[in-house]
Amino acid sequence: MSATARPADAGLTPAGSPSPDAPARRPALDWRVSWAVLALIWGFSFLFIKVGTEAYAPLQVALGRMVFGTAVLAVAFAARRQRLPRGARTWGHMAVAALLLNTLPFSLFAYAELTIPSTLAGICNATTPLWSMLLSVVALSDDKPTRQRVAGVGIGFVGVLTVLGAWQGFSGTDPSGTAMALGASASYAVGWIYVRRTLSGSGHSALSMSFSQLLLGTVQLAVLTPLFTSAPDRWPLWPTLSVVALGALGTGIAFLLQYGIVAEKGPTIATMVTYLIPVIATAAGVALLDERLSWNEPVGAVVVLAGAALTQRRPKA
Repeated sequence: MSATARPADAGLTPAGSPSPDAPARRPALDWRVSWAVLALIWGFSFLFIKVGTEAYAPLQVALGRMVFGTAVLAVAFAARRQRLPRGARTWGHMAVAALLLNTLPFSLFAYAELTIPSTLAGICNATTPLWSMLLSVVALSDDKPTRQRVAGVGIGFVGVLTVLGAWQGFSGTDPSGTAMALGASASYAVGWIYVRRTLSGSGHSALSMSFSQLLLGTVQLAVLTPLFTSAPDRWPLWPTLSVVALGALGTGIAFLLQYGIVAEKGPTIATMVTYLIPVIATAAGVALLDERLSWNEPVGAVVVLAGAALTQRRPKA
């Protein structure tokens, strides 16, 4: 899932159409191709995390992800000659957003995959819309729940219990790893609400805000990582390439693809990629990492996605 500021929050109107001052650009790729590539990148991110943690500490994986993701956006930022946001207040809010949307969830997913398979982590990621619905009722007075959306939350969490095998005492799943993966998904939801309340309509472009946010997240992890880990004494090929791909593709290129899709087709189409992520993450984990899959995990994932879809539907005006 994207971990940068939503394109709809800057450079686009709430309805998802380009704002009057947004530059018109002809997309380099057809949006359908971009959409499919985005789904593949985000789906494979959980495999990259798993392989990365085979050689590097979780915080090192998260830091590497931030470094390479920031580098990609830095190139795009310089090429488009954009400006950094101004104002201490804006930077303060972006530092909190970086913590909630990057530093914390990236680290939690990496720690989680020390003890749970990448397939389960990908499924846990799909619970973000459920957390968003629950939290938005408390934090956003203009976001009133409907029966349909409340039902979606209930269905979604039944799906979570199915994935975890609640009827057999959650056997086969590591409680701490699963809790960290679910906590990472909840952190995304808290972060989106925070961004919506503090940075929406700031007047800065999505690229400028996201580059700044990733830069701050990189600084946060650059400070934390040496305090809790030792420098690696070896740099094995596949884990290293996985961390590079996780950052450059899963964080950097993925944002640029997502922004292009939102600019062309609107946020509704762009967010639908979320429903493919656990499918691809599961297929990648089973096919390439030989992870075992019980029947309740794909069944529960379908139920989670059905509930998440209900929470995202808005009542007709």
